[in-house]
Amino acid sequence: MRRAMLALLLGLVMVLVACGGEHGGSEGSGEHGGSGEHGASEQGESGEGEESGTQFTRTEVYDHVRAGARLIIRYDAGSNTFIGTVENVTSNTLDRVRVEVHLSNGVELGPTTPTDLAPGQVLEVTLRASALPFDTWSAHPEVGSEEGEHAGEGGSGEHDGDSEGSGG
Repeated sequence: MRRAMLALLLGLVMVLVACGGEHGGSEGSGEHGGSGEHGASEQGESGEGEESGTQFTRTEVYDHVRAGARLIIRYDAGSNTFIGTVENVTSNTLDRVRVEVHLSNGVELGPTTPTDLAPGQVLEVTLRASALPFDTWSAHPEVGSEEGEHAGEGGSGEHDGDSEGSGG
């Protein structure tokens, strides 16, 4: 059983590494440039899937806008937790805003509890990382029904880790 789990984990890591190389790290911005993790997806195009392939080190800060939600999040090694905020930067209410973090070890944290955000509203985000070690990570906010096929929102199903969202 242990060998099977290790083989599965190794396979997931290999897939993540292979997928990360397809995009060449040219997308995304935040402190790296300023547009969005998924490029044209924040303008409403639906070309690429959920993940952009942009990976951050354990000390980098994610700061991107996607579908009107600005997510700023960082990893805090002391508490083994991702801490940040998600803000509605539009003049309309954003429905069902939630956040996910994807670790290089194959673990997906979240999504956080879906929350409607009024214009300008800021929601604090906390996602506890897994016990498994990881080197890099990626994150993104989700809005409305996009990516809505997650089994067991809030940390069960395919997702791991504890999630919290407050302020909504």
